[in-house]
Amino acid sequence: MPETTPKGLTGLAFGGDYNPEQWPESVWQDDVRLMREAGVTMVSVGIFSWALLEPSPGEYDFGWLDRVIDLLHEHGIRVDLGTPTVSPPVWFYRRHPDALPVTAEGVRYEFGSRGAICHSNADYRAAAANITTRLAERYGDHPALAMWHVHNEYGVPVSACYCDSCAAHFRRWLETTYGTVDAVNEAWGTAFWGQRYASIEDVNPPRATPTVGNPGQALDYKRFADATMRENFRAERDLLHRLAPGIPVTTNFMTALSQCDSVDYWAWGREVDIVTNDHYLITDGRRTHVNLAMAADLTRSVAGGAPWILLEHSTSGINWQPRNPAKAPGQMARNSLAHVARGSEGAMFFQWRQSRRGAEKFHSAMVPHGGTDTRVWREVVELGAALDSLGAIRGTRTVADAAVLWDWHSWWAQNLDWRPSEDADPRERADAYYEALHDRHLTVDFAHPEADLSRYPLVVVPALYLMTQAAGHHLTRYVDNGGTLVVSYFSGIVDEHDAVHEGAYPGALRDVLGLTVEEFSPLLQGERVRVAGPDGSELEGDVWTEFVTPRGAETVWTYADGLTAGRPAVTRHRLGEGTAWYVSTRLGPDGLDALIGRAAEDAGIAPRAGLPRDLEVVRRSGETGTYLFAINHTAADVKMPLETPGAELLTGERAAGHLPVPAGAVRVVRLDG
Repeated sequence: MPETTPKGLTGLAFGGDYNPEQWPESVWQDDVRLMREAGVTMVSVGIFSWALLEPSPGEYDFGWLDRVIDLLHEHGIRVDLGTPTVSPPVWFYRRHPDALPVTAEGVRYEFGSRGAICHSNADYRAAAANITTRLAERYGDHPALAMWHVHNEYGVPVSACYCDSCAAHFRRWLETTYGTVDAVNEAWGTAFWGQRYASIEDVNPPRATPTVGNPGQALDYKRFADATMRENFRAERDLLHRLAPGIPVTTNFMTALSQCDSVDYWAWGREVDIVTNDHYLITDGRRTHVNLAMAADLTRSVAGGAPWILLEHSTSGINWQPRNPAKAPGQMARNSLAHVARGSEGAMFFQWRQSRRGAEKFHSAMVPHGGTDTRVWREVVELGAALDSLGAIRGTRTVADAAVLWDWHSWWAQNLDWRPSEDADPRERADAYYEALHDRHLTVDFAHPEADLSRYPLVVVPALYLMTQAAGHHLTRYVDNGGTLVVSYFSGIVDEHDAVHEGAYPGALRDVLGLTVEEFSPLLQGERVRVAGPDGSELEGDVWTEFVTPRGAETVWTYADGLTAGRPAVTRHRLGEGTAWYVSTRLGPDGLDALIGRAAEDAGIAPRAGLPRDLEVVRRSGETGTYLFAINHTAADVKMPLETPGAELLTGERAAGHLPVPAGAVRVVRLDG
């Protein structure tokens, strides 16, 4: 069986994408010298090197890669070796132009970027298998090899192609999934608008149409595109397992909801030997450390709670957003160690040395254009030392307080055309509810709607428009057995085929919530409603309201104005041993804080008093002990109450009674006992 940790790596992973092919060999010796100085333990190599490894069809040049890998091994640096199948060479596309993907509008992309691949194309699949086989045969037993890195960031920038090869492949997928054309017609509701198919051979991808097409077809095509990429990953993975047994295989995910929306990571997490992730700060005015924490929690959850590896992030600014600010002093360490706190077995970067040419030459790197006499380099060296001091946390697991339910299929379905309001954004609600939990210092696991939830006292559903009946029954049992559930609006509405559940809204959630919704009443842009509490308190909602009828639930907050005035806005349903809350409007931060506070009381979760809002506190625990991470994102020094004394690993000091955490600093305490 393949390992589930990088082979031969004895500490945490620290390093980055190493692209020596961009530099003359005279630089390579300097690279490895600096890697040793910084404490680098592993680098990713060869991810974009197909054109160099196979410069013409069937002709190979592995000499330069031999020298690179041997040099790294000589200096004790482990290798995450890429299969370069994300960027086929130009000669391949000139021979097989139909391997370039086609848009829904019928436009075929050209060579000159990355990831321009039709994943259904047989010639691409054969060429990818060939170069993967050559690499495995040559390097599968190399002593430097720690793991295999297949492809790069599947789903970015292209996940779906709409060419004729994909059409034929889609039909085969439908036959496997549904069996008959009648089952397809039933699933897609093709009786509407006369869309019925007489044969599966009549079905095409959801290409451009005069108006909105069939939503069931569009949803299934997203599933098909994701499954097709996964087929290609599995093909490479299985070759590597066979030819290089015992070496783990991964591919780098982009789990952050701000970065990739076309991949079902619940499914992908079951396919890799080690879950790895890339994360970049989205500078859109939000609190970037909250988005980072959310991405790390989601990645750990995709890994089933097991340790994972941050395979890429940035030392400072990036270059592909409209505005790309530098990271503040100390922010690189805070970002890196926040990922580690939430389960990563290290922190790696894109990339080692900053490129002089190409599309990402202004993307920061471990060795900047300015070299070693720079703030970034000094912070890289400091981070390497910090990670070296945290080696004992390997194998421990992050301890969660609550769960958030998330399903990529529901996200895909809700974002299709012609929904009641384009402002009802599932990602926005997921971000908002996560932030409310984060600001109460609760560590969050994410879970699939049908996963085992019994260990969580509190479960939050920010946006699950699509929910199976099985998931609805599952949540009913969870509450009946003593759990506390919080559900936001427009959840439980449709089944797995985007068909509205029979009966009143909210379909799969009617029983557990103890209510029905007669009608949605989305608000106009800028319109707001007041929501009144029984104690005279008042909240504000926008985007969405509903005509809610309690059927066992009690009304906690009521609409004070608007079309739904006098009707329930927030309800609470006692069911068996537990409680289910329902929120029928979009509450802002104050409203969500009040709601989560009430729900946490029901769940028996004590408030974390005395902690500043932006002091991030997370625990990892395992055979080697319990480790408390305190990450101060504020501009003020903090003295954090510490119930259990311990040794602070980054400074070597003892901590008892309280833990001093300077402004912008990180402290990690191994608790006694």
